[in-house]
Amino acid sequence: MKTFKKIGVNKNIDKGLSELGFEAPTPIQEKVIPMLLEGQGDLISLAQTGTGKTAAFGVPLVQLTNSGSNKTQALVLCPTRELCVQVARDLKSFARHVLNVRILAVYGGAPIASQIVSLDKGAHIIVATPGRLHDLMRRGSANISSINTVVLDEADEMLNMGFQEEINAILDKTPDDKSTLLFSATMSKDVASIASRYMKNPREIVVGQRNSGAENVCHQYYMVRAKDRYPTLKRIVDVNPDIYGIIFCRTRHETQEVADKLMQEGYMAEALHGDLSQSQRDQVMRKFRNKSIQMLVATDVAARGVDVNDLTHVINYNLPDEIANYTHRSGRTGRAGKTGISVAIIHQRETGRIKAIEKRIRKKFERCMVPSGKEICEKQLVSQIDSIMSHEVDENLIEQYLPVIEENLASLDREDLIKRFVAYEFKRFLEYYRNAPDLNIKKEKAVKKGERRKEKDAKGRNGNSRSRFTRFFINVGKGDGIVPERLIGIINERTKVGNISIGKIELLRNFSFLEADSRFAEHVLHAFNHMIVNGKKVKIEVAQGKRPAYLDRKTEPFKYASKKSVAAGRKRKKRRM
Repeated sequence: MKTFKKIGVNKNIDKGLSELGFEAPTPIQEKVIPMLLEGQGDLISLAQTGTGKTAAFGVPLVQLTNSGSNKTQALVLCPTRELCVQVARDLKSFARHVLNVRILAVYGGAPIASQIVSLDKGAHIIVATPGRLHDLMRRGSANISSINTVVLDEADEMLNMGFQEEINAILDKTPDDKSTLLFSATMSKDVASIASRYMKNPREIVVGQRNSGAENVCHQYYMVRAKDRYPTLKRIVDVNPDIYGIIFCRTRHETQEVADKLMQEGYMAEALHGDLSQSQRDQVMRKFRNKSIQMLVATDVAARGVDVNDLTHVINYNLPDEIANYTHRSGRTGRAGKTGISVAIIHQRETGRIKAIEKRIRKKFERCMVPSGKEICEKQLVSQIDSIMSHEVDENLIEQYLPVIEENLASLDREDLIKRFVAYEFKRFLEYYRNAPDLNIKKEKAVKKGERRKEKDAKGRNGNSRSRFTRFFINVGKGDGIVPERLIGIINERTKVGNISIGKIELLRNFSFLEADSRFAEHVLHAFNHMIVNGKKVKIEVAQGKRPAYLDRKTEPFKYASKKSVAAGRKRKKRRM
């Protein structure tokens, strides 16, 4: 077994790593650390969350720092303040036995004045979010003109969050001879673009398969009606008494709503999202790390800095809009050699999205049935009995009370005592799950609904009711991972109207057409606002039979035109003949 000393880590840092519980380098650390210590140029590393990439770049950054100089020598860019704080904390831990290495985190949400003062004192390594660093650079407070290494951590997520301009502006101010290290879970087109623009003959290290899911994670999904999403979540939690996980929601409002419901019903849960102050977020994370709460209900952005190794579950209350975000989510469990479960709660129109995710992560999902009330009560009962049986009894502590206990329980036989114990301990579960309905959607029922929808759509296209549909153009298509179920799911979930009639859906490589009930045209247009799919800002408009002005001519030929323009084209062709 290799040790950190054997891959070139000096004794002071190795001592710090040992105190932190590091025993042997992970595959990514074993490959990356020697390469960076030898200064072998630019590097692209593709690896899932939880593989140890922070130490892979952090250890060499600390070891190569010249503490005798006051200049900033390395820069680490992170997508969120949570991740920024976490990375800076980790780097300081690696440097606990290294003298005079100054590491500073700068990020939005914290007072900028104190960060300016800290920068004036000097920082050897700056860990920053792109927006705040760019602001500090414009103020003349951050000088990165002398750095020798820049790290783009979670590069795909930074670009998905819209930091392309800030990253370009920052990198343009760095020396040409620096080393650029790019760490990402997926290799999107935008990440490749950054690599081609700012990196010179980078070497690529892939841990696992490119764009694949973590090896130790089991992927499951439950198919239910949209209205049964929360009751299904409760049953998943109840059937796993020892759950310790993250529940991912799409919006801040939904995150807070789900967390509030769980807390009101007695579950140890709290919300983590962008509407919380930094001190509130720090407090929630402290509770989660010390397991004062079992479940963290979070948005994708807020959870970027969550670094916990013992998560048993990741639950997708809603599937993310970006497939890459599912990879990030599921990678939060199954870490440090442990196994984990990634669960998706979907409705019957999202099976296509599950297939798209399977294709991307190269792993199959297992369809699970929502547990019945009886199954849940049995699981809770067995768990409680196991806890009682494993609890050590201090005879000296209770011996003096035994006569009183025996006297008061003398009238109860064994069976009666068991019944009373169960009734007392499990009253909440027994009452809640009494006559609990089956939440599962039967496959046969889903098929029949699909057939009825096809019949309804055909009538809308061919019958007299065609005029009630409005046709929309959307600038994303098959090449962006779009499937009909995903478009329908977005409309259902974002409009909050429900049962909007959908007509014909036509998917091309770079764009799509969709028909929807004309009465809800404004709702459909609003549903796609502020969406980013595959790194592309989604644009939607009512189709007018002509090519939308903002489409690049290099994109796929526009195949759908008005009858008038088609006739005119035929006339021109005849004249040329």
